[in-house]
Amino acid sequence: MEKKRYRFAHFVNDIPLNYKFFLIYFVGVLLPIMIINLVFLDRITDLIRSREQQNLEISLERARKDIHDFIEGGVAVAYTLSTDKNLYEMLDREYKNLIDFYGAYDEQLRDRLNSYMPVNNQIDRISIFTDNRSIVSGGNYQAMNNRVWNSDWYKQLKTSHNQVVVTAYRTSVDGNASASIPALSVVQIMNNFRNYNTYEKLVRIDLDLTEIYDVIAREKDYLSLYLVNEQNQIVMSADSGYQRITDEPYPLFKQLDDGSKEDVHIAPLGTAVYLKGWRIVGITQGERITQAVLDMRLYAAFLATTITLLTSGFIYVMLRSYNYRVKRLSRHMQKVTNEKFELIRIDEGRDEIGGLIHNFNRMTTRINSLINDVYKLEIQKKNLEMERVRAELNFLQSQMNPHFLFNTLNAILVVCTKNNYSDVTDIVKSLSKLLRRLLSWKEDLVSLEEEMSFIEMYLKIEKFRFRDKFDYVFEIDEQSKRYKIPKLSMQPLVENSCKHGLQTIEGLGIITVKAAVEDNRLQITVSDNGKGIEAGRLKELMGAIRNEDSSGANVGLRNVYRRLELYYQNQVRFEMMSTPNQGTVVTFGIPLRLLERLYPFEGEGDV
Repeated sequence: MEKKRYRFAHFVNDIPLNYKFFLIYFVGVLLPIMIINLVFLDRITDLIRSREQQNLEISLERARKDIHDFIEGGVAVAYTLSTDKNLYEMLDREYKNLIDFYGAYDEQLRDRLNSYMPVNNQIDRISIFTDNRSIVSGGNYQAMNNRVWNSDWYKQLKTSHNQVVVTAYRTSVDGNASASIPALSVVQIMNNFRNYNTYEKLVRIDLDLTEIYDVIAREKDYLSLYLVNEQNQIVMSADSGYQRITDEPYPLFKQLDDGSKEDVHIAPLGTAVYLKGWRIVGITQGERITQAVLDMRLYAAFLATTITLLTSGFIYVMLRSYNYRVKRLSRHMQKVTNEKFELIRIDEGRDEIGGLIHNFNRMTTRINSLINDVYKLEIQKKNLEMERVRAELNFLQSQMNPHFLFNTLNAILVVCTKNNYSDVTDIVKSLSKLLRRLLSWKEDLVSLEEEMSFIEMYLKIEKFRFRDKFDYVFEIDEQSKRYKIPKLSMQPLVENSCKHGLQTIEGLGIITVKAAVEDNRLQITVSDNGKGIEAGRLKELMGAIRNEDSSGANVGLRNVYRRLELYYQNQVRFEMMSTPNQGTVVTFGIPLRLLERLYPFEGEGDV
């Protein structure tokens, strides 16, 4: 298991960064958005279809109820009239003449039917039919004749076994048999009172088809409604209208041939016997559901596209900030491997990548600085070693072979001692000690006290040489004797004073050697009252001393300057001042913190 996990992690680590970002975007953002939108779209499509089906059912039920209420209203009026005993009596009476009928009409019949009209807006007309010949046809009362007996509604009533029928039929227009208009009526036989059954009596409630059409047309946005009777005839539809004059009979309703039963909704008009076979048929407006689904899909597509674009833009900006800086960091790290320490000069930012770039720049700067410092330090060490060797060589080359000279001096010393040459004996002893000291000095750093002892032996020899022509003075602070300085760092200065400063002057020449601690520095001064140096020559001399490539004359001074400079990191103050015919002063100051001491001063402890 661990091995498989390692292989997977290794595989992931090998994928380039651009491909990783693409996979993160595709798998982590785009694919979930697509899946969620597809699932959402499928679910919302089902909800839309379900909602539309409910709307269709509500629409169909609403139309069915309204039409049913219209018919039931007519049936209720017909039932009320068929139970009106006074009406029966008036219709079953034998009237003697017209005056007798009109008198009864005015008193009992004129307004009896019209009183039902205001509260039943769906009723267009109420008619009473009877075969009582003494009744004059007119208004709402009609005497039966062949026209009535041959009418469709009368025939449907007679063929029915019900006392109440709802019939759809056509009536001729102005006696024109070739043209007719549709009609819908509730017809009921009036035979509830046996005592008044002398004549046949019928009540016909003509329904206002405009009201029924308005109901059907009202639902056309949802369904194409058809009012179908028991004979499967289309009585009313949104396409047929209700005032069309035609000689065509009611068309038959045909079921759809494509077998899509879910597009046809059928609801029985009512449960009463007189409504048996009557139904409301609704055909779905397929474009409505399709358009609703299409609108939802377009909306979902727009929403998904917008979200995808916004998230893509956001992720692009975020990942570009990451990818761009990581690539810059990678390229500069590659340059580091090629020993090119370049800084990443971009807006780092304050996130983790910015911190990494900031640390890389600091590391690069530090490495570059360390390399330069180490390189310079190595050069300084090499230069210091070269200067040390050069100083020793220059000193030795200016003299005879020390061993040979030392043996020769011993032979001279033996002769001088035998012949009692006391002056020569002291000088030879000093020279012998000086050479022995040179041969015994192995360290580069010596105490100031040792350096001064060496200089004193050297000056004794020079004084023997020049006799009473010059003298020397030491002004050495006791505190300064405990510090170590590079060996032979003062002798060349004293030698220059002897050779170049005092040889050509008249009178007594004096060389003064001072050492003191001032301003946290060990200050060394060698001065003389010799012939001095002109300003131009002094400037050239200082330039030659500070020039590393200079060679030839003034080797001693240049070696002193270079060795002090290398030892103490360019923090030595080396100065040379001179006035013609007055003398020359050479001084250098070394910071105490850079000097070694032989032992602590009184009151100090070891750290």
